[in-house]
Amino acid sequence: MIKYKMVRLLFGLLFLATTSAFADGVSSLRDFFSSTNTMRAKFSQVVTDTQGRKVQEVEGTMQLQRPNKFRWDYNKPYEQQIISDGKDVFLYDTDLQQVTVRALSRAIGSSPAAMLAGGDAVEKGFSLKNANRKDGLIWVLALPKEKDSGFDRVLLGFKDDKLRKMELYDSFNHITHITFDAVERNPALQEATFLFTPPKGVDVVGE
Repeated sequence: MIKYKMVRLLFGLLFLATTSAFADGVSSLRDFFSSTNTMRAKFSQVVTDTQGRKVQEVEGTMQLQRPNKFRWDYNKPYEQQIISDGKDVFLYDTDLQQVTVRALSRAIGSSPAAMLAGGDAVEKGFSLKNANRKDGLIWVLALPKEKDSGFDRVLLGFKDDKLRKMELYDSFNHITHITFDAVERNPALQEATFLFTPPKGVDVVGE
């Protein structure tokens, strides 16, 4: 009986060790980059200030295709499109009737969209650490190596091998909370999804 209990105890310890190893945020992020070539999801985004008050709330859809192609469509009241064709990033503000064009190489550090689509390049710009929370998600903390990245830190939460949440803490002490729903991993996406032609009559601003 004593030997049986010891075997059960050892098995339990091994099980816990295996579970702890699996519940590793850094490993989950690396697995996300290595096994997720495309992604499609709905998202909700809430920005809060230092007092925890809502300063912005918007929903939309996102798609990404590695390497470096992505599309985020924000619905009203802040209707915008952020599209990367793998070379340039286009930010189209429908209210302002303005398109801002930025080289993708300059957007990797400051854009969560570019961060997700960039894959392994993220580790060149961020230091990764495991983060523990009691919310059922596996979290990883990404700390930018450059001070002018636009964010002090980024947190990513995973569940069932899928990205579920992101939190971005900027230099103005605002927190951007992004929740992903209806997540599809590796769906077939059309190349035209990531192409952008400025509509006639809009202002085009390059950086």
